[in-house]
Amino acid sequence: MSALQKIAEIEAEMARTQKNKATTTHLGALKAKLCQLRRQLLEPEGGSGGKKCPGFEVQKMGDARVGLVGFPSVGKSSLLTALTGVESEAASYDFTTLTCIPGVIHYNDVRIQLLDLPGIIVGAAAGAGRGRQVIATAKSCDIILMVLDPTKEDTQKELLTRELEQIGIRLNKKPPDISFTKTKGGGLKFNATVPLTYFDKDQCQSVLNQYKIYNADVVVREDCTVDDFIDVMDGNRKYCKCLYVYNKIDMLRMEEVDAIARLPMSVVISVYRKWNLDYLLERLWDEMEIVRVYTKRKGEFPDFKEPIVITPQRGNKQMTVENAVMLLHKSMLEDFKSAMVWGASVKTMPAICGLKHIVKDEDVVQIMKMTQAEKVRATTGKKTGTTIAGSNIKVDPKTLKEKQSKGLRS
Repeated sequence: MSALQKIAEIEAEMARTQKNKATTTHLGALKAKLCQLRRQLLEPEGGSGGKKCPGFEVQKMGDARVGLVGFPSVGKSSLLTALTGVESEAASYDFTTLTCIPGVIHYNDVRIQLLDLPGIIVGAAAGAGRGRQVIATAKSCDIILMVLDPTKEDTQKELLTRELEQIGIRLNKKPPDISFTKTKGGGLKFNATVPLTYFDKDQCQSVLNQYKIYNADVVVREDCTVDDFIDVMDGNRKYCKCLYVYNKIDMLRMEEVDAIARLPMSVVISVYRKWNLDYLLERLWDEMEIVRVYTKRKGEFPDFKEPIVITPQRGNKQMTVENAVMLLHKSMLEDFKSAMVWGASVKTMPAICGLKHIVKDEDVVQIMKMTQAEKVRATTGKKTGTTIAGSNIKVDPKTLKEKQSKGLRS
C-alpha cells in the first residue's frame, strides 16, 4: 500500500470518528501517524529518492526573499513585472508560468528578491502540478504574498493555507511555547504552567508512543492543541508571515473593496490600474520587520550605502549585535571585544555594548577587536604577557619588571 493510500485511509478514519473526550487520545495518535506519512511522502528514504523534495534552482540574491503564491491566473506574473520590471509572461490562460522567475525590488537601501512561482492547484502537497517544488521553494522565503482573485469563490485562502500546512508551512503563527526533552528513564514527566483546554497527558503519551519515545520531559507553557505538540515533535516546521493580496479590485464595487481591505493581513491592489502598489510595498516592509545596521570604521564616517540587513528569518533570528557581526563575517565573533553603538537603541551615544544588545533600525555600529594578549587571557584565563602600546608585540612581564627596577635605581 502506498503512502498516499495510507494517508487517505487515516483521513477517512478521522472523518468518521466522533470528537469527544473518549476519542481525543485515538485522534491524537492518528494525527501523529498522518504527520509521519506526510513526512515520508516529502522526504523519501532509501532507494526511492534519499533526498528532500527539491525546489526550483534559484540563486539567493539580495537581503530578503519574498514568494508569490496563488492559484493560476490571479495576476502573479503581472505583479512581479509591476514591482521589479522583470518581464514575466502573462496571458489569459492558466499555467502561463511553468518555472520560478526571480526579480529584485530596491526599497529603502535594501534589495528584496521577489519570486514568481507557478500556480498551485488542489493536491499540490501530494505532488500535483509540480506543487512540491513550488511549496519547497516557498519554505525558503522570509514572507509569502498570497495573491487572490476576489472575483472568484471565497475558498481560495482556505485551500491554499491547507496545502501549505500539509507540507509544514505555518502562516501567521508563532512557534508553540512547548519544551520537549528526551530522557534515559523515568517515563513521561508532563507539566503545564497554564490550564489546558484541548491537550492533556494522555494525548501527549499517545503521540510520543507513535514516535517510539517512552521517556521524556514535556513542559507546556500555553494553551495548545495536539497539532501544536506534533509540530514541536516533528521539528521541521516553517513559521512564516503571510500577506493576503487581493488583485483585480477594479472589477468590484467600492463596498466590497472596503470590506476586503478591513480583513486582517489583507491588502487590496489592481495591477492593471496600478492602484495601491505603493501601500503594498510599505506594508511588506513593515511586516518583514527589517532592521538596517550601518557599520563604521575607527576615525571615519559611517558607511550609509550598504547596510547589514537583519530579519527574523536570517542568521540566529535575533535582532542583536551578535547576529549583525555574524552576518558581516562569522570569523569576527572570535575577535569580538565590544561594540560602540549610535542610534535609537541606546540612551547615550556612543554606548559600549556586548553581543546580546538589541539593535534598532538605522543604528550605527563600530566593532572593537581584542588584542593578542586579550585573546590569550580569554582562552586561558591568565595574564601571560603584555603588549607594546599600539601594536601586537609581546613583552615578557619579567623583563618589563627588571627594566622598571633598573630605571628606579638609576
